[in-house]
This record gives sequence, C-alpha cells and structure tokens, in this order.
Amino acid sequence: MRQALAAPAGPTSDFDLNPEVAPPAGQLRPAGVLAAFHEDDGRLVLTKRAATMRHHPGQIALPGGKVDPGDADVIAAALREAREEIALPTEQVEVIGTLPAHRTVTGFAITPVLAVIRGRFDPIPEPGEVAEVFDLPFDHIADPACYRVEGRYWRGSWRSYHAAPYGPYYLWGATARILWSLANRFAA
Repeated sequence: MRQALAAPAGPTSDFDLNPEVAPPAGQLRPAGVLAAFHEDDGRLVLTKRAATMRHHPGQIALPGGKVDPGDADVIAAALREAREEIALPTEQVEVIGTLPAHRTVTGFAITPVLAVIRGRFDPIPEPGEVAEVFDLPFDHIADPACYRVEGRYWRGSWRSYHAAPYGPYYLWGATARILWSLANRFAA
C-alpha cells in the first residue's frame, strides 16, 4: 500500500469523465473518507447509507464525512466519522497515508485516507446513517478490470461515472472513482 501511495498522481474529480460540466462555484468543503483494509486478508470496509439520509440515500460509501470544527484535519475527520458510523476504534487503525483529494459535484474535496485495521473488528452500524456495513475482497477493489464506465441522465444531460458492481452491491460514483484510482496505483 505504501508503494502504491508513492506513485505520482494528481487529484481526481466527478468531472474527469464529464469535462463539459462546470464544477460548483465557490470553495470546496473539505471531507475525509477512510479506505480501511483488514490486515488479515485485505478486505475493504464499506457502508450502505441509510435510506433515510438526505444526501445519497442507499448508496455504497467509504466511512467518512465533512471536516468538523473540532477535527485537526481530514485524517481526524475520517477516523471520527468511522468511529461514529461503524464503531471502528481509532486505536485499531494504522493510517498508511492519503490520496489526492477528489472533487465532487456536490461541492466537496474528499481526501481518501488509506489505513489497515489491526485485529478483529465487529462493526456496529449507526442506524441513522448506515443501513449496512460490509466488506469487499481486496482482489475486486485492487483490479482495474473490475471497474467500468457507465452513464445516466442527470440534471438535463447524460453523465458518465465509474462503477464496480459486486454481487448485490452497486459501487459507483465518487467512491468507485476513488477506488479505481487506487486500483490503478496498485497495478502500476
């Protein structure tokens, strides 16, 4: 993982596949997401957002969220959010590093924080935010061939996005784009 992080790469965005779409005006809000892999077999922890969430209900996501005033930085935000959303104890997390921020159509600059979960971890989803916590195998996450470009009609035009479906889980959008970037680093 450290070797993959050492590979040079620029920031990513929801606009990579849609250059005709203008990024949102104003400053992007900083956020951190935790790409936490189990130390024993490399499974990646993901969540399915609660259907009652105002933004992105039912979507697959990495634990994380916006930087709050009490957070020292995006890493602290990602660790706090993982603790709140899935009860991941911070002391079990070894942070390896970060990827460049991913700019979203919703006005965030999301910094992916790569980490390893040390020891046994039994997630407890926060019911107001998380419908399900699950793992995807490292082989799926780390293989660029598992990702494809799809499209849908959104806000008056066709938009392209990355997707990496796995069984009942439809991994797409910013989460898939972030992980596709990581998969390409692993493959390099």
